[in-house]
Amino acid sequence: MRKLTLTLLLYCVAVAVYASSEVGLKSVKINLKDVGALQRGGKYYVNYCMGCHSLKFVSYSSLAKGLRLEEDQVLKHLMVSWSGKKKIGNYMTVSMSKEQGMALFGKLPPDLSTVARSRGTDWLYTYLHSFYEDPKGRFGVNNTLLPGVSMPHVLVHLQGLQVAKFKKVVSRVGNSEVTKSVFEKFEPKEKGILSPAEYDAMTKDLVTFLAYVGEPAKLERQALGVWVILFMLVFTGIAYLLKKEYWRDVH
Repeated sequence: MRKLTLTLLLYCVAVAVYASSEVGLKSVKINLKDVGALQRGGKYYVNYCMGCHSLKFVSYSSLAKGLRLEEDQVLKHLMVSWSGKKKIGNYMTVSMSKEQGMALFGKLPPDLSTVARSRGTDWLYTYLHSFYEDPKGRFGVNNTLLPGVSMPHVLVHLQGLQVAKFKKVVSRVGNSEVTKSVFEKFEPKEKGILSPAEYDAMTKDLVTFLAYVGEPAKLERQALGVWVILFMLVFTGIAYLLKKEYWRDVH
């Protein structure tokens, strides 16, 4: 019984310490109806992300439709072609091979078609704000939300370089002490070309774009859902009146 109690105590302490070390997510409100934000986000994605991360489930033709752009605009400004052949029906893939990805980053950079659905928009927004200088990191940086991150901070010239401050949290477990570093705050080290407000707006547009490509039919689905609910309400009323008519003579 004593062993079970001690085990449960150690588990609770470990959970408490782990929870205290978690980085709180920044909240971001996106509007998928904001076509301007989607267009800007698409531009940022192509310029800063698509060198490594593909959107293999998104075609340029569907992107043109969703972002309300002419096909010529997409071919000229948003399409990256490594073979020199640009076709509007192509999917948003990258030329990086698995071997190249392993050599550069230790693994192939993931496709981001559904990252907003799997991680959530708050997570993405926080991730883009959580890079900090770390000489021990693979590219001289780390990320408080994803420790040990294997990608460089590609937006560092926009945001600037920041350092993370950690504090030591000591917890007693029986006769021993457990010390853990817990993130406290960021402090700026080098300024970027964008102000903090401008960087916030830029990353919000990028997250909005990723949320859109993760589920392009979301707005249509939501609009259709309203009509479905209205139909069900009307049908329920008609069914109730029909039931009363059928059972009127019985009662």
